[in-house]
Amino acid sequence: MTRKRTFCLLLVLTALTAAACHHDTTQASDPFTNSSLSPTPSFTPTPASTPAASPTQPALPDKPPPTAGPAATKCWQGWVTPTPGSVHYAGPLQLIRSITHTRGPLKVVDMRYFVGPESPPSEQGYIKEIERWYVKVYDPADLRFQGRFILEHNRFGHGVVAVAPYDTKGYRSPDWSGFQWDAGDLSRRTYPGLPGTWTGIRYDFVKGGAGLTIPGLPDEVVGCLAGT
Repeated sequence: MTRKRTFCLLLVLTALTAAACHHDTTQASDPFTNSSLSPTPSFTPTPASTPAASPTQPALPDKPPPTAGPAATKCWQGWVTPTPGSVHYAGPLQLIRSITHTRGPLKVVDMRYFVGPESPPSEQGYIKEIERWYVKVYDPADLRFQGRFILEHNRFGHGVVAVAPYDTKGYRSPDWSGFQWDAGDLSRRTYPGLPGTWTGIRYDFVKGGAGLTIPGLPDEVVGCLAGT
């Protein structure tokens, strides 16, 4: 399976895109280029079952997390926290709302933006650089919704590719779950510790699984999640 096809399968497609893997996104609203976005975009999701994450008050850092990290061996070009209110800040939040079918506002605890190669690089060179976000959020109006997310954006599409329980740290197996698209089963399910509802076949995003033998992130960017 090529990386091009794998990426399409891993994207959890949203109400903003068609329910199939389209390379032509000209008719879809792109939350990462839409200048009209705000940190709390208007969105009316489809009602879903109650998220299964812990309803307790989420642990918050004693001091604000850092807002930038230098380039390193395992963080190709370094990382930065997007400016609140910018497209790179609001876009990921809009996607998380849409994909998880949550209604409430999202409080950002930590956000990192970084760029890196495919995992693994494709021989065809379809995607030389992928924009990625790490986002840790919770819903102050509904504390059952709290978690950590990895999002990807490239020329073929955008979406949440992995989710982990709020109280986990770093980038470790088996904390991070991916969901491979399954056209034969579109039912939404809750999972203990994970916010929202999810479709597809769950697998270990760090190591690969569900027929996928490649890790979710390439070695060049795994260090961008260090200290999270």
